[in-house]
Amino acid sequence: MISEKIDRIKESIAKYDGVLVALSGGVDSATLAALAVDVLGEHAVAVTLDGCMLSRRELRDAVETARVIGIRHQVVTIDTLDEPHVAGNEPDRCYFCKKMLCERLLRILDEIGGQGYNVIIEGTNVSEIMGYRPGWRAITEAGNMVCSPYVDSNVTKAEVRAIARSLGLEVAGKPSNSCLMTRLPVGENVTKKRLARVEVAEDLLISLGVSQVRVRDHGQIARIEVYPADIRVVTDNKEQIVSDLKELGFEHITLDIEGFRSGSMDGPL
Repeated sequence: MISEKIDRIKESIAKYDGVLVALSGGVDSATLAALAVDVLGEHAVAVTLDGCMLSRRELRDAVETARVIGIRHQVVTIDTLDEPHVAGNEPDRCYFCKKMLCERLLRILDEIGGQGYNVIIEGTNVSEIMGYRPGWRAITEAGNMVCSPYVDSNVTKAEVRAIARSLGLEVAGKPSNSCLMTRLPVGENVTKKRLARVEVAEDLLISLGVSQVRVRDHGQIARIEVYPADIRVVTDNKEQIVSDLKELGFEHITLDIEGFRSGSMDGPL
């Protein structure tokens, strides 16, 4: 079954002379990049758009992944907070952010198009396009210049991880991550300072041994989400966590007893 999905993805990539892979550092894009370089060799290039929405941890993972799989890699700086809908953290922020990212990648593609690169491929899987997904709308609006091989091949998130394991990729078991902006309440202005302190707070918890974490920024309150199995890690290191997060500017440090859950800031969206 997985081998059939791999063949289908490779067939969809093989249709192109050259591809630009949008590489974020997560398991989806890393696995896609590995398949692309396997099919097209030097005619596959990866690009990571580096902005305040991307943690330094994810950027390091993207750079290391590109090195390990042997794909040429560019890191391009972008400031998504230049877009007012993004900076205002509006309900459809992801649409405007993803649109901005697609437009930047398309400009890069145009710059290297003379070298035989004719399409962008990105790692959205079918598990991610259910429900309210404004970012996916921006991808579809880009037309046939931005392609999603996992969606075209009906590949789920679990299957992406299985493919990564079959390829021997270290990222196969990597926890899912998301844009740092998802840590702030919808409708509250996004600043680089707020994103940076969330990133530092999460890095601290990961360094203490937490497997998956979100630090939700409610202004003066930091709301920590971890899996039930990691609650003991938080309570055992309570003094250090409270001290360090207060140094970052939070006045109250809370542990969410509902635990880690993706999209907890989305509310009714």
